[in-house]
Amino acid sequence: MIDLLGVLAYGELTAFDRLADDARLAPTLAGRAALAGMAAAELGHYHRLEARLRELDADPEAAMAPFVEPLDRFHQLTAPADWLEGLVKAYVGDGIAADFYREIAGFLDTATRDLVLETLSDTGHAGFAVREVRAAIEADPKVAGRLALWARRLVGEAVAQAQAVAAERDALAVLLMQGSGDLAGVAALIKKITNAHAERMAALGLNP
Repeated sequence: MIDLLGVLAYGELTAFDRLADDARLAPTLAGRAALAGMAAAELGHYHRLEARLRELDADPEAAMAPFVEPLDRFHQLTAPADWLEGLVKAYVGDGIAADFYREIAGFLDTATRDLVLETLSDTGHAGFAVREVRAAIEADPKVAGRLALWARRLVGEAVAQAQAVAAERDALAVLLMQGSGDLAGVAALIKKITNAHAERMAALGLNP
């Protein structure tokens, strides 16, 4: 549980950083303001997780430390080249991670599960990303091919990140296996996450 809260806390902290950076790439002031507001929401989620870790007598910085290197590497390898790539990364890449953590949250106590689900709740970015990307594709259909390739790359890097995290912290892998019941349960979970990814791609108007 400490590991899960730790990786989520660092994820929320980096989400704040990224959204704040992406806001500066926005082509309009309205878009900049929207992302700035979402960044503020992510920071609020981080503070909730930090407080829960302290309630559990855990040092938040120590809990996050094992996940800094793999998550930072993921973001370094998937730095968006422009505004649209940033939107797709947050919607697709973060969506896959959120689906995974939601499934694990189901194996925790009620209070911790509710907190995890709250911190993974959409801050408004999903609908915003879909509207912006679809509008861009309508204006220039060639954009779709580039963004679809980018999304597929994000998925590959996200899988590599998840493997790195699991290798770093055996407790998360054990929690996943115990909660799923067996390998068949894990396979079903992966299929569920894969289906959700396909739905996100369709919502953006991109081929999976």
